Amino acid sequence: MKTLRITGVPEHFNLPWKKVVASQPFAGKGIQLSWTDESRGSGQMNKALREDQTDIAIVLTESFLKDFEEGNPSKIIGFHVKSPLIWGIQIPGKSPVENLNQIEKPQFLISRMGSGSHLMAFVLAQREGWNPENLEFKIVGNLDGALAAMNPETPEMFLWEKYTTNPWVISGDLKRIGEVPSPWPCFIIVASDKAISEFGDLVFELRDLVYKASKELQNSPETPMEIHKAYELELEDVKAWLSQTNWETEPTIAGKDLEEAMSKMKNLGIIKEKLSLDRFLSLDHLQIT
Repeated sequence: MKTLRITGVPEHFNLPWKKVVASQPFAGKGIQLSWTDESRGSGQMNKALREDQTDIAIVLTESFLKDFEEGNPSKIIGFHVKSPLIWGIQIPGKSPVENLNQIEKPQFLISRMGSGSHLMAFVLAQREGWNPENLEFKIVGNLDGALAAMNPETPEMFLWEKYTTNPWVISGDLKRIGEVPSPWPCFIIVASDKAISEFGDLVFELRDLVYKASKELQNSPETPMEIHKAYELELEDVKAWLSQTNWETEPTIAGKDLEEAMSKMKNLGIIKEKLSLDRFLSLDHLQIT
């Protein structure tokens, strides 16, 4: 039996993937689906795609486009979440700093270079009028690494999905001093060129099964409780998150959205040039609107 390897963050966004993988829909064809939780984020998943450690990854749009420009041999086969990601701006819970206006020296804890927590710092810097050349970064790996590295005397900021970090904000380990939404659709589905060649249409059959699961979850009144139990998030937080989130349910991509996203990324210095859509999209299996 062959194995199709899928990687994503261990967060509520990926519940549709977890449900499809658990059902093993291709077992009769001799294909086993394998899911890996990657707490270190999109930068690490891009590395896994490059090094043939995974076949499919659910990564942040900005992180993949930057890595594709730098040689990642993979393609976008669809969006996974087409709404923005709401990033919480977290600092140590015992820091005397209460708001962004008190930040004199922008310092960030990040999962790794090229990750969303790294690249979104430039979005925040532009909004706050900080010189991007003055930003300082310390690599901590993941949320656990950030919690271990935080020092109340140096209010280093840690950008991470708002609702994922909420339990630590409630406990007082973290203090949230603001939010910054991604100015583009947040999660995309990326398959390596090798996987597309090896597994063919099955890659896209899998994507469409996830879209079906996403549609069912979006329409089910049981979804808030399911996420609450599976991810140990406050039920009210789950309901708020669902009200702000749109899973993709069709194999379509708005070309205008991607063009605008790349223009913003170029302006922020995330990518060097706007890329032609046919370079990084699996156009034979997507409808461009």
